[in-house]
Amino acid sequence: MDPKGTLMGDQQRGWLFDGLKRSTTKWNVTAQQVMMARADRVPGPEVGLSMDQWPGYEFERRRFLKYLHDAKVVNPVVLAGDIHNNWANELIADFDQLDSQTVATEFVGTSITSGGDGVDRPANLDSLLAENPFVKYHNNERGYVVCEVTPKAWRTDYRTVPYITKPGAPLATRASFVVEAGRPILNRAS
Repeated sequence: MDPKGTLMGDQQRGWLFDGLKRSTTKWNVTAQQVMMARADRVPGPEVGLSMDQWPGYEFERRRFLKYLHDAKVVNPVVLAGDIHNNWANELIADFDQLDSQTVATEFVGTSITSGGDGVDRPANLDSLLAENPFVKYHNNERGYVVCEVTPKAWRTDYRTVPYITKPGAPLATRASFVVEAGRPILNRAS
């Protein structure tokens, strides 16, 4: 909660905001290294956040999401990784007000092999989803994310394997989401 804490720094933040302001593209993608959503990992009134992600830079994240909203950035999508699991999140204007407006969507991809075998449903999944209604998908398997982008919609498929410790793991599409242009809401797809 240090108001001076920064993940981007003034120069990079200025460059990003200027680029988003001038953008004429149909989709505005911010590809970066760590998850942006503020996922509370502790059930109940206590709050447990990963300080190795954007929650460690709370004021800067708030500033970025406010900018997306106030500047009316067209179809913002955040892509992230580096945490060895999958997430599909709606990025809301204010994570202290869980019913606040969604301003962007976020797709977080897992690692292909690091971290060993994963699981489709982590033990804490039900409580994690209950604490964080903006999280629409979470999975701990290994794999990758495929994104198909058209002028009308963005589709993301989470492709995973149940194990990596031996050959022959079957590849499956565990979850798919579609974001319609002009509506930053995650819709489950088949």
